[in-house]
Amino acid sequence: MKRALLIILCTSFLWSCASDDSKSVFQQTDDPTDEAPTDDIPVSDDTDDVPGPSDGPYEGICENGFIDGYYPCHDYDLVQRIDLDTFSAQSANDCWGWTDPDTQREYAIIGLDNGTAFVDISDPAAIQFVGKVDTETNASSWRDVKVYKNHAFIVSEADNHGMQIFDLTRLRGITDTNVDFEPDAVYSGFGSAHNIVINEDTGYAYAVGTRTYNGGPHMVNIQNPTNPVAAGGYSMDSYSHDAQVVTYNGPDTEYVGKEILIGSNENEVVIVDITNKNAAHKISEISYGQVGYTHQGWFTEDQRFFLLGDELDESSYGFNSRTIVLDLTDLDNPQLKFEYFGPTPAIDHNGYVHNGFYYLANYTAGMRVIDLANIDSNALTEVGFFDSSAHIDIASFRGAWSVYPYFESGHIIISDINDGLFVVKKKS
Repeated sequence: MKRALLIILCTSFLWSCASDDSKSVFQQTDDPTDEAPTDDIPVSDDTDDVPGPSDGPYEGICENGFIDGYYPCHDYDLVQRIDLDTFSAQSANDCWGWTDPDTQREYAIIGLDNGTAFVDISDPAAIQFVGKVDTETNASSWRDVKVYKNHAFIVSEADNHGMQIFDLTRLRGITDTNVDFEPDAVYSGFGSAHNIVINEDTGYAYAVGTRTYNGGPHMVNIQNPTNPVAAGGYSMDSYSHDAQVVTYNGPDTEYVGKEILIGSNENEVVIVDITNKNAAHKISEISYGQVGYTHQGWFTEDQRFFLLGDELDESSYGFNSRTIVLDLTDLDNPQLKFEYFGPTPAIDHNGYVHNGFYYLANYTAGMRVIDLANIDSNALTEVGFFDSSAHIDIASFRGAWSVYPYFESGHIIISDINDGLFVVKKKS
C-alpha cells in the first residue's frame, strides 16, 4: 500500500522483526537508483490479538455454522492453527506452499513481520513448525514469497532487504522445531519490494513495488536459483502493487506463447508483453468505476477472465466486498464484465483460482470460496468459508491476508495478520 494510500489510511484509522555460512550476495549494476518512496503504513487498525477457543495449536470440526461455537464456517474444517507466539512474531502477512517432490511432504510457508516460517503440515495430527529465516534487515509488516525449483524467494518492504533465496530441500529430515536458517543467497539488485511474482515456465522472477523502474517489474533470471542474474525491468505507467505473469495460452491467439504480465497498478490494470526483456511493451490498460486502490487479481484457468480486488473501495464507498470481473478475451481491448459483491463489508485482499474456484482472503471475513461455474452468465456463488477473525466482519485491515489452495491433499493455508497460520480442509 503506497503513496496515495498513505493519505487515505492515515485519515481513516488510528494506530495505537541451524546457520549456513555459505550465503552469497548478488548485486545489480544496471539500475542502482531508488526513486519511488516507500511508506511504512501499519496494515491493521487493531493489533490486539483475538484469541481463539484455546491458546497455541487448535483444531476443530465445522458443525452448525461454527467450530466450537467460535469460528464461523461453512463446509470447511479447521485442521490446525499455529499462533504468532509459536513463531516468535508480532504479525503475519503473505503465505505460499511447497510440496517436496521426493517425499511428497507438504510445507506451509508464512511471512511474518520478522522473517519467514516453514511448517510441515503433512500429518494433521502432528503439524510441525520446522524453522524460520529471519528478515534480512529490519522488521516489516510486508513480506512476500513464491517458490521455484524447490527454492523460496522472499522479498519485503524492509529497507535494503533484497530477495532472499532459500533451498527448501534443507527442510528434509529435520526433527527439531524452530530451527534458525540462513538464506542460501541474497539478490540485492533492489532494496525493498512489495511483491514477488514468478513465472515457473520461464524461470524469471519479477519484483514489483521496488524503488527501481518506477515501481514496475524488476526482472531477475532465476533459472539457476542461487545464482540470480538481473534481467532489466519495465517502468509502467504507475507503481505496480501486485501482478501475475503467465505464458499466455488463452483465447487471444495473437499472444499465445507470449509472456504476459497483468499488473494491478493502484488505479488501473495494465497488460504488458514482457517476452523480450529488453523491449517489454504495454498492450493495453483498463480501469473501472469507484476506484479505491487497484490491489491484486488472478486469471481464471482458461485465461479469459481476470478476477480483480480493490483494497479501498469497501471502506471508501461503503458497499460489501467487491470482486471486479474483467473479460480479457481480447488483450488489446479488455472489458469490464460484471461485479460480484460478497455477503459482508470486509475488505478483499489476495485471491487465487484453483479447479474452478476462487479462494479469496477477505481480511475480517476470513477465507471465502467462490464457485466460478457460471461466470459466463455474470454470476459467482459463494460455496464455503472459514472465518479466522471470528466475529469482526467489518471493513478493517486485520484478519486473513492470503491463502494458498494448491496442495494435492486438499489442505488450504490461511495467513492471518493477527492470529498466525490456519490450515483448513473442505469437509469430506
